[in-house]
Amino acid sequence: MRKYDILVIGSGPGGEKAAIQGAKLGKKVAIIERSPFIGGAGINTGTLPSKTLRETALYLAGLRQRSVFGIQVPLGRDIRLGELMHKKTEVIKKQMEIIAEQLSRNNVDIVFGTASFKDEHTVVVTTDDGAHDEYSGDMIVISTGTSPARPEDIPFDAEHIYDSDTILELDRIPPTMTVIGAGVIGCEYACIFASLGVKVTLVEKRSRLLGFADEEIITSLMYWMRHTDITVKLNEEVVKIEVEAPDRVKTSLKSGKSIMSEKLLYTMGRSANVEALNLDAIGVAQGKRGLIEVSDSFQTSVGHIYAVGDVIGFPSLAATSREQGRRAVCNAYEKEGVTCDNVGLMPFGIYTIPEISMVGATEEELTEKGVPYEVGTAFFEEVARGLISGDLHGMLKLIFNSNDHTLLGVHIIGEKASELIHVGQAVMNYGGQVDYFKDVVFNHPTLSEAYKVAALNGLNKL
Repeated sequence: MRKYDILVIGSGPGGEKAAIQGAKLGKKVAIIERSPFIGGAGINTGTLPSKTLRETALYLAGLRQRSVFGIQVPLGRDIRLGELMHKKTEVIKKQMEIIAEQLSRNNVDIVFGTASFKDEHTVVVTTDDGAHDEYSGDMIVISTGTSPARPEDIPFDAEHIYDSDTILELDRIPPTMTVIGAGVIGCEYACIFASLGVKVTLVEKRSRLLGFADEEIITSLMYWMRHTDITVKLNEEVVKIEVEAPDRVKTSLKSGKSIMSEKLLYTMGRSANVEALNLDAIGVAQGKRGLIEVSDSFQTSVGHIYAVGDVIGFPSLAATSREQGRRAVCNAYEKEGVTCDNVGLMPFGIYTIPEISMVGATEEELTEKGVPYEVGTAFFEEVARGLISGDLHGMLKLIFNSNDHTLLGVHIIGEKASELIHVGQAVMNYGGQVDYFKDVVFNHPTLSEAYKVAALNGLNKL
């Protein structure tokens, strides 16, 4: 048996940062990874591949330049998705090299194989050739991520019906597509394929998209979805999906409607990758879809075992998973005051077209809590950089306490939203007021000037 201070199961963003943080605290650490590559789904099937496709789609469709030059070159129908993903391989390879180098520099051992708990401190690792090795850890971090839900009544195949892992295996860009589920993944892919000229129908059983986001921002997103020929069907429940012909998928809805398309993408939920871990044997509590239940410090029901990342559920973002991994190790060794101070506010980045980013509270949350607030808004067309870039419909929204002016939330829609959000995040983390933006000088011309316009707009209302 090989003994370690910390065993990390899963090499995705959460596992990687947990391992490195443990090494920084002088602990002997090993990462166990069941795939033949490191980095998790974010690098290999999720975040990086989809964002690579998004950037390529934006470039080819000319969305960034459409308002500037007034032209758009349509894509040929015979173009293959693989051609659009040429950059993906290069990006993934470089990211893997960076992660491997960081783990090596911090003396973190990498063990390839499938992990299963023998007891609360012992993990059995089975390699592809059937060999078994045992590893023990004083602390264990589970960061095994999730996989797309694949209900048995849906006929997934390699030609017509896809999930978020297999969609990038499309042989060509289809003329029509149905997307089932309007969560983050569904909305992102709907926008990407629409920008490539696909007529997309987006089906969601709830009454609105992305319920955790600001309603005004989502209303703007839906306008632009429809502007790019995405048909959004809310309050609709799918009862049956069937392949009727080589180029035809029929989606039947509870309301009696039917949707015909050549391809279908199913993005209704994800399930925790815990089936091989044998968690029942050690008493780790789990919730819906196998998600592991944790405390605020990411501790499971077994004291020395922690869980981070997608395997614990919302928000299931690479950025939050990284911080959760780092913080879990700090919490376990009570080092918050040394290396892990207050985590602060987590930003959200949603890579629809246009993209959305947010940090802090929404108007709906503040209204429910009875917090007095005011709102300041700025459209990108009000700043010179927005006019230059052609992003005339982007918007930045500041929410602040109407009594003491403390900044409570920042919500942005428009290209570069996920970059711009960090300005507001920094001010919020330090308890700043909206007046900061009124008085500070921004470079000109920049989209960041929208912060000043929005601040003045909100303060003038008072």
